[in-house]
Amino acid sequence: MDLLKDLERLSDKIRQQRDEIAVQLNLAGKEAKDEWEHAETKWTELKHKAEEIKDDTKETTEELVSAAKVVAEELTGAYQRIIDRIKK
Repeated sequence: MDLLKDLERLSDKIRQQRDEIAVQLNLAGKEAKDEWEHAETKWTELKHKAEEIKDDTKETTEELVSAAKVVAEELTGAYQRIIDRIKK
């Protein structure tokens, strides 16, 4: 009988761990998805700024290059946060 009780306790513990992991995975997934959507906006912004910089007909200003660098840094951080959340 002790083995059966031990097995029940172990099963309950595993069930609790499983439930906690499932919740964490769902939360991480939602957060990662939200972060991805935000990053996609930044990616579009970065591509637009890069095209402006490449366009020879427009004068490339230091301000425009600086703005593109800021967006690139934000995007790099966003992607790292997504990777970190997925790995958790």
